[in-house]
Amino acid sequence: MPSIGVIGAGAWGTALAQVFAKGGRKTTIWAREEEVVQSINTVHENATYLPGVPLNENLKATNSLEDIASNDILLIVTPAQYMRTILTELKPLITADKPVILCSKGIELESGLLLSHVAEEILPKTPIAVLTGPTFASEVARGLPCAVTVAAKSKKIGQEIREALGVKGFRPYITTDIIGAQLGGAIKNVIAIASGIITGKGLGESARAALVTRGVAEIARLAVAMGANKETLLGMCGIGDLMLTCSSMQSRNFSLGVALGEGKTLEDILASRNSVTEGVHTTQATLALAKRNAVDMPITEAIHTVLSEGVPIEVAIEDMLNRPFKYEMAVKKSGH
Repeated sequence: MPSIGVIGAGAWGTALAQVFAKGGRKTTIWAREEEVVQSINTVHENATYLPGVPLNENLKATNSLEDIASNDILLIVTPAQYMRTILTELKPLITADKPVILCSKGIELESGLLLSHVAEEILPKTPIAVLTGPTFASEVARGLPCAVTVAAKSKKIGQEIREALGVKGFRPYITTDIIGAQLGGAIKNVIAIASGIITGKGLGESARAALVTRGVAEIARLAVAMGANKETLLGMCGIGDLMLTCSSMQSRNFSLGVALGEGKTLEDILASRNSVTEGVHTTQATLALAKRNAVDMPITEAIHTVLSEGVPIEVAIEDMLNRPFKYEMAVKKSGH
């Protein structure tokens, strides 16, 4: 079995490392914070980012990128906006043929690039894959069953990664639609904020179901415009991730939306957290992608006005409800 290095010891990185260590893989996790490394190595717990979850004693932690780079497969689980920095640091330490799997969900704000495009820009000869899907770190770390999408341009690379990472209770499904998989995983965070706002405002489950459904259509429009396959969004990285993220207070994005709907300010919500809520960054980046590809994304635009332009939630909701009625799908001309 190949050795696995996990770069990023937040809750999700720790959960992934736990899965592989428990599944018998030689696994090492990297963290910048010395206290996180010490906590994992001495008391077998990530007390900072995943408290209360006992970690497998075979899981080792390090703050040396050189050590982590020596593993056969690398998973990058840093926040999306730090992906470029960590890949740049990693570049001189790895050979071109070492697979790198991106496990963060988001779009680079400064460039508007998907994370795979960032990785290809920095590591042009490296096999790049994406791991995404409907998962909560605390559940995965405790060994509860889940399924994920592994996306790679090469089916062969995808199959090799599936065999390396797949263990009982952690089921990877592969696709070659790396763009669709990333868009589904990133933009569902925006839809989750909107879903949370509906819950926080007490607008009811019917409104939330309608919002999430239109969110699927919104993501699909952009995905198709960018060359992805709409059917990809019917899988784990699309519908699956939306179902999870748009309905649970375990979701940082949904819970942020709920707090906004209840009247809390964005600044206060973010100040109370020790982890990144990616949907806040992804909203702005998604809107830029939509404009670049001439795609209408009204939910994303409404959330952007609330988060970045100070538009009151009530005004954004009223604007959405005043939009013209539309067909749910394209209507074919009768020919008469």
